[in-house]
Amino acid sequence: MKLAFTTLACPNWSLEQVIDAAQRNGYAGLELRLLNGELLSAHMDKATRDNVRAQCAKAGLKIICVDTSVHLAIPDPDGRAAQARDGRAFLEMAADWDAPFIRVFGGPPPHTTRAAAIQAAAECLLPLVERGRELGVTVLLETHDAFSSSATVAEVLDRVPGGGALWDTLHPYRVGEQPVETANRLGNRCHHVHVKDGRPGSGEEWELTLLGAGTVPIPDILAVLRDQQYDGWLSVEWEKKWHPEIAEPEIAIPQHAEKLREYLAAVR
Repeated sequence: MKLAFTTLACPNWSLEQVIDAAQRNGYAGLELRLLNGELLSAHMDKATRDNVRAQCAKAGLKIICVDTSVHLAIPDPDGRAAQARDGRAFLEMAADWDAPFIRVFGGPPPHTTRAAAIQAAAECLLPLVERGRELGVTVLLETHDAFSSSATVAEVLDRVPGGGALWDTLHPYRVGEQPVETANRLGNRCHHVHVKDGRPGSGEEWELTLLGAGTVPIPDILAVLRDQQYDGWLSVEWEKKWHPEIAEPEIAIPQHAEKLREYLAAVR
């Protein structure tokens, strides 16, 4: 398993600073959610795309995933079509960067029934998967928001062969799943993993923590992944962009790398 981190961790860094931190801390890949502090645009110009590709290639860093804001589970057909248009643009971007994946959300609007959300997500995902197949890019549905349960993600993927799953370590555990349960549901459709620790806070909210300071059983998850012969990326998703109160990336990025190497040595 190889280490990467998402640029969500460092909203105030330039791409050059991101690359420097990755090299200094032994990360082999980058997952792009922000570029120079801004959310990736589906309409990024070619010159900027070429510059990103060139800088990462020069540094020997693989761009592993393009993290989109695409929401699949929009019951309204016009809204769903707009999401699909952005999805296709992000697929082209990923192909330009030789990135194997894009990430999408379920993200149904409030009060959408589970059945309607699953149906809408499958309808939106199918053409994206087909276009991704042409480009050599896999579309990954994340265990997140109303789709935090692996059961919901798996039900969508059952309807769309060729789609993949992104296992965010926090959210399935937060909704009551154990690692073996999540792993068994996702199976070989789990192509990518976001590493995130946390602990229950007030109400239904969870507090994000440095690795090992929360209650998410990351070592157990890594052992399950090993047993399933997962050999993909472990991508640190430190959500500094959304939670400015958590530790600075200068602390979190080295800490996660050190702890993950410790955990991986133990499970080997």
